[in-house]
Amino acid sequence: MPKSAIVTMSTSSISLALAALASLGGGAAPAMAQGDPDDLDTQMRTEWTQTCADWDEWDKPGPPFRVFANTWYVGTCGIAAILVADGHGGFVLIDSGTDAGAQVVLDNLQALAIDPHDIGMVLESHEHWDHVGGMARIAEATGHGVVTSREAWRVFATGQPDPRDPQFSTLEQMRPVEVVNTVTDGTVVGVGNLRLTAIATPGHTPGALTWQWQSCDDNRCLTVVYADSLSPVQSDPYRYSDHPEYVDTFRDSLARLAELDCDVLLTPHPSASQMRDRLLAGDLSQGMNCAEYAEIQDARLSQRLALEAGQ
Repeated sequence: MPKSAIVTMSTSSISLALAALASLGGGAAPAMAQGDPDDLDTQMRTEWTQTCADWDEWDKPGPPFRVFANTWYVGTCGIAAILVADGHGGFVLIDSGTDAGAQVVLDNLQALAIDPHDIGMVLESHEHWDHVGGMARIAEATGHGVVTSREAWRVFATGQPDPRDPQFSTLEQMRPVEVVNTVTDGTVVGVGNLRLTAIATPGHTPGALTWQWQSCDDNRCLTVVYADSLSPVQSDPYRYSDHPEYVDTFRDSLARLAELDCDVLLTPHPSASQMRDRLLAGDLSQGMNCAEYAEIQDARLSQRLALEAGQ
């Protein structure tokens, strides 16, 4: 295992993680899990911001922390993986990171005293190896495969990049993983009483998905959106201007994202939605939202098209 994939958490950070998870009422509840949940969450977020920098390394270990209520960040410093608890001991995991990054995710689950077999469903954002290259490792640990979009299933089943992908010429292969189901726009999936809605947002890749769900504590409910990357990145010889129908689809994805209910925005690259800045500010429900994120990516797409026209 690469050295960068080994998580080293202090005793205090493990205690914080266990205590905060226990407050969900459905996860681990060891005797050491004591303390005010708000204070524990603040301490865990502080430890993450002290460990991780903006646009950090993809496989750099970072401690887990609670986003809000039953939603947790369990990824690396540079690549997100999101865990959502159903409150009765079941979980949904979104994304794995790279193969090395997936070990960081598994180590973060261990730090939270979560048995990987309690993860009832594994979802994906988009079919690039930096975000889902570790799905085979996750499948080995959980005992089941991944739920993908219909557009992306072949990439997971074969491990081969999609020739239609704007970054096809530079994409790395992945270990194949079993696809247990596919979803389309508007499909609702879940474990226990937990429900997540799939929103098809092709653009960054042909099979990209955004996920939306509600997280509730004793006082309020917030709508969480894990929005796909949606950045117009390509590699030679791909030109967006040579694919006008794909550009129209891309813009439609951005417009739909901008209109979503979106109290808390999360993204596969956490810095793309200024997650660290919002953690430092003390409230992930403030700062960048879905509409602002979509506006930024739409402007980038326009700049890309203008550059191609200039060439």
